[in-house]
Amino acid sequence: MIPDGTYTAVVDRIEDTLATLQLEDNDDLYNLVVGEEELPEPARHADAILDVELEDDELVRVEYDEAETEARSDEAQRRFDRLSERPSRDDRENRSN
Repeated sequence: MIPDGTYTAVVDRIEDTLATLQLEDNDDLYNLVVGEEELPEPARHADAILDVELEDDELVRVEYDEAETEARSDEAQRRFDRLSERPSRDDRENRSN
C-alpha cells in the first residue's frame, strides 16, 4: 500500500489501457497502475511528469507538469549528446599516454 499523500510521478509505460506510474517520495519509490483514462490527455506518454495526490491507493488529483516534462527531456537529450560526441584528437592522445 502506498501512503496517502502528494507525489511527483513519472509515466513509466502505457500498455493496452493501463499506465504504470513511478511515484517518488524522498528515498522511496512506488509503482502504481491506473487506467490510462485517469491521466490528462497530454500526459498519456512515457516520461510524462505528473503531480498526483493519493488516498487509499486511488488518485484523487492528477496534474500534468509540462514544464518539468520538457526540462527532464531536454536534460536527457543533452546527456545523450555529450556521451555520443566523438572525443577530440587531443582527448584521445591524452588517454593513450
